[in-house]
Amino acid sequence: MNVELTEKKLLDIENHIQENYIQSGRFSCGATLYYHNGSVINGSLLGLMDIERNKPVSRDTIFRIYSMTKPVTSVAFMRLFELGLVSLDDPVHKFIPSWKDLIVYQSGNLNNFFGVPPSQPMTIKHLLTHQSGLTYGLMSDTKVDQAYRTLINFADPNSGTLDDLIDLLSNLPLLFSPGSAWNYSLSTDVIGYLISVISDMDFDEYLKKYIFDPLQMIDTDFYVPQEKIDRFAANYVSGPSNYTLEQNFSENDGLRLIDDPMASIYSTKPSYLSGGGGLVSTLDDYMNFSRMLLNKGSLGDAFILNPETIELMTENHIPDNKDLTNFAMQGIRWAESSFEDVGFGLGFSIHTTDSAEGSKGQYGWGGAASTYFWIDPQIDLICIFMTQFIPSYTYDIRNELRRLVYSDI
Repeated sequence: MNVELTEKKLLDIENHIQENYIQSGRFSCGATLYYHNGSVINGSLLGLMDIERNKPVSRDTIFRIYSMTKPVTSVAFMRLFELGLVSLDDPVHKFIPSWKDLIVYQSGNLNNFFGVPPSQPMTIKHLLTHQSGLTYGLMSDTKVDQAYRTLINFADPNSGTLDDLIDLLSNLPLLFSPGSAWNYSLSTDVIGYLISVISDMDFDEYLKKYIFDPLQMIDTDFYVPQEKIDRFAANYVSGPSNYTLEQNFSENDGLRLIDDPMASIYSTKPSYLSGGGGLVSTLDDYMNFSRMLLNKGSLGDAFILNPETIELMTENHIPDNKDLTNFAMQGIRWAESSFEDVGFGLGFSIHTTDSAEGSKGQYGWGGAASTYFWIDPQIDLICIFMTQFIPSYTYDIRNELRRLVYSDI
């Protein structure tokens, strides 16, 4: 597959975003950045990062990247793997003893669950590949998901700590026996907790020392300090300002502010450091991270992982090389990725075949505010898209962008 990012193609992508998302009022802003054949290529900076203050989006705008945190956490964890401090086959209860007797749901509800022992222990690999049996509470309506929604305050990163999450999950059943299905979940938050346990460092300090500082990701963190708050984008939904993830609204409801950057929960360091969705970042910071991945673990003088580890992470780890259509739990509402011809590695979705939307082996992930990135090693390509609109499944912008990039226009 051969792709050229010509001026015409970049203009067509810009026009598509401008006409279909900015002018139409679907998104407040849209920002793109590319890398191809050895060069970073400027994309587009469209719309307003803060409608209420009439502030245009810029190259250094800081975005909530939500689940685009997961690849960062997964890469950080694999450094411990390379050091020999942990194996992918290690049972999770080796590091979290209270999880040794987890059960798999059979019946009942909160405070009265019944279950059976899993057919095999949950392993580190199960966590990295979302085959752990954990869930999120947001994508499905099982009794276990209902318990997650009741007990976990996803909207407030100051409602608890990683230790609190681990204690809570030790008293809830798994949705399925580890390794028997795929389900988008809090698994990567648990990976973040394990980083702190195994490294004996605070999770955020570990990321700063071994990922952010070496890669010069100067604006990536779990919060936005006051001196940078003027670069922090507002976050929006379509519908009333008291929006919840259980609701659905049409685009005719208009954009509503859900997080004012000047009064944001992101203005102070949270007590709960979410390895699954807690980071903020910029186009250039995430480009540095992505270039390290494309370059098989290093960027300039920064060495993060060995090439063999990056290759391991970006293989499809779904059994029998299946895609998510055949292995994901039924009834999942969304998971930051389509399922057809898509597998999953150690922190990334993996394309399992060539298509109009990319090459076999293309990998990436997205975030709840409709951010997205992908890397195509076959053609030396990185594409990053940033905006701030929840929920990410509202529009098909990700597939549209991929089709435009890989088209012959």
